[in-house]
Amino acid sequence: MSQITRITHSPEETRQLAREIAPLLRPGDLLAYRGGMGAGKTTFTAGLAQGLGLGDVVSSPTFALVNEYRGNGISLCHFDMFRIRGFDDLYSTGFFDYLEGDAILAVEWSENMDGALPQGATVITFDPAGEDTRRITIEGDERFDHLGC
Repeated sequence: MSQITRITHSPEETRQLAREIAPLLRPGDLLAYRGGMGAGKTTFTAGLAQGLGLGDVVSSPTFALVNEYRGNGISLCHFDMFRIRGFDDLYSTGFFDYLEGDAILAVEWSENMDGALPQGATVITFDPAGEDTRRITIEGDERFDHLGC
């Protein structure tokens, strides 16, 4: 497991980092996001969707729990686990069914389901370091090593 950190100075730079990561992703990958409200998680997911060639407008799945974006041969499922307080809540979302598919999963508030994250999940931590500045740390396999600065 390797770890890289990038600093972004605007929402556009956050989206750009995600666009750089998108081609490195494989069907079935899970991105476990960590970070508070307004940390850039949904902005990052919008960049992923762009990088995957999905034309959808990405919005926070806060009330839907999951938003699905489908494209030619690839899907992105964007989860919000903010309200998850245990395995019963997690089962009710249908999350485990998604693990059996080949969509890329982006999971906000993944810290609320630590015990349920699959082996090999890529953890992405968003730390605000100013109004628009974010310190984004990616813990994953060697695919992401060249992104470090």
